[in-house]
Amino acid sequence: MFPDYIFESSWEVCNKVGGIYTVLSTRAKTLQDVLSDRIIFIGPDCWGDKPCPYFEEDSSLFASWKAQASKEDLHVKVGRWQIPGQPIAILVDFNPFFEQKNEIYTQMWELYGVDSLHAYGDYDEASMFSYAAAKVVESMYGWLMTEIVAEQPKVIYQGNEWMTGLGLLYLRHKLPQIGTIFTTHATSIGRSIAGNNKPLYDYLFAYNGTQMAGELNVQSKHSIERQTAHNVDCFTTVSDITAKECVELLDKPVDVVLPNGFEDNFVPKGAAFTRKRGAARRRLLKVANALMGTNLDDDTLIVSTSGRYEFRNKGIDVFIEAMNRLLRNRDLKKQVLAFIVVPGWVGEPRKDLQERLQQEGQPSEEPLEVPMITHWLHNMGHDNVLNMMKFYDMHNRKEDRVKLIFLPCYLTGDDGIINMTYYDVVLGNDLCIYPSYYEPWGYTPLEAVAFHVPCITTDLAGFGLWANTVFGHQGEISDGVKVIHRTDYNYSEVADIVKDTVADYSNMTKDEVKAARKNAEQLSKKALWRHFIKQYYEAYDVALRKADERMAQI
Repeated sequence: MFPDYIFESSWEVCNKVGGIYTVLSTRAKTLQDVLSDRIIFIGPDCWGDKPCPYFEEDSSLFASWKAQASKEDLHVKVGRWQIPGQPIAILVDFNPFFEQKNEIYTQMWELYGVDSLHAYGDYDEASMFSYAAAKVVESMYGWLMTEIVAEQPKVIYQGNEWMTGLGLLYLRHKLPQIGTIFTTHATSIGRSIAGNNKPLYDYLFAYNGTQMAGELNVQSKHSIERQTAHNVDCFTTVSDITAKECVELLDKPVDVVLPNGFEDNFVPKGAAFTRKRGAARRRLLKVANALMGTNLDDDTLIVSTSGRYEFRNKGIDVFIEAMNRLLRNRDLKKQVLAFIVVPGWVGEPRKDLQERLQQEGQPSEEPLEVPMITHWLHNMGHDNVLNMMKFYDMHNRKEDRVKLIFLPCYLTGDDGIINMTYYDVVLGNDLCIYPSYYEPWGYTPLEAVAFHVPCITTDLAGFGLWANTVFGHQGEISDGVKVIHRTDYNYSEVADIVKDTVADYSNMTKDEVKAARKNAEQLSKKALWRHFIKQYYEAYDVALRKADERMAQI
């Protein structure tokens, strides 16, 4: 069975704050080509009177429904998401629902046993958005039935992450004819266990998710996630490794695994690729030389790690450890310039660095104060990256063959120092390194290989496991992706393997590097959405059949 209409909600629809934005925005065109404006995304109106840079309002779309929604006290903006395929998007103002918060939480407790008593932080905001998104679907479904369709359409509502759970449960109760799909991109309790330095994998079978949620103070997030998983028509996640987590921590096997694909239409081709790669390398080297008073040239091996600032989960600690060990590695044949590109509590771009970058002529040979960071932070004395570098006495001295720079901001093109977007920067790397401990999928390594940049990841990342499956063996750097076996306890061994792999890569011939880059690109082609969309079709079928069975019993 295939839907006539799909509604899909996420906090990251038209709101670029994380990896789910990439999942949805790259998949949209594939579904838009099939459904032609019958795929409708719902996101939060976080913008108020300011224009959303990812969204363009269109007053002609669903004008009569919008008038009806206004009478129902739903405040929405209807337009198109400015991504390939330009699908319809509805941004909903969820703030008015805060007045009904207690009544909504009471109803969810009575219907589904959702515990919102321990809510704090972003739980309330996410829940009110989730409820508002469900009210939008309820309203539009009624409008479709009276204004557009002659017979009952097959409709799917898919919510991403625990932040959409409350709305999924509301629709499950109010509109049982709609097939519901819940996709968890990472369990809140699994992420918490890993982030609190507890061993996750060896003890996964022994953990009680609800008990651990109480211990780690994430009861409400775990509760909504668990109850949603148990009550939707189709429960899904993004990788086999997270599917195991769901069984043990949410007590619910997933119905379908939905791996994260992408489209490569943002990857430049031919001469444009060469030009952009050169521009990225020149900019990174210029910033590094201005910061450190060095004269690194294009023969420098540029490596980086990036992603969310989850120090242990993303393996940022292992990356620093490996770079520190690489300082004393005799097999290293090149200067290494390493970047940590993760958003910290950024204050402002460094004025002294900006002034140097604007200077003409010979750059200064004196390093700036604190030559390890490009932007000042609000919490310089408590930052994990800076503190670990300080502990290891990593101060980017001129004689050091490995220099490590913290770039603690989102690369949107206007950060004040690099002034290039993340995608324009990543293709300037020679090697990308993601030694993750907790990584349900892993978009950053997938993006790296799409830009022909070989990468290092682990088999605790869904992407790493998938790559091993494609290769038929544990990935090596010559394959384009080095997949390191990682456990709860082999931190030091992983750091050594990262160190050795970088040293080995510095010794590879031009032809060997070219082959590794080609293999990286070829692997990325196997993760295009045209290959992975079939699993979504399977999930739609599961949800619609469950909804049909339910309606037959009513």
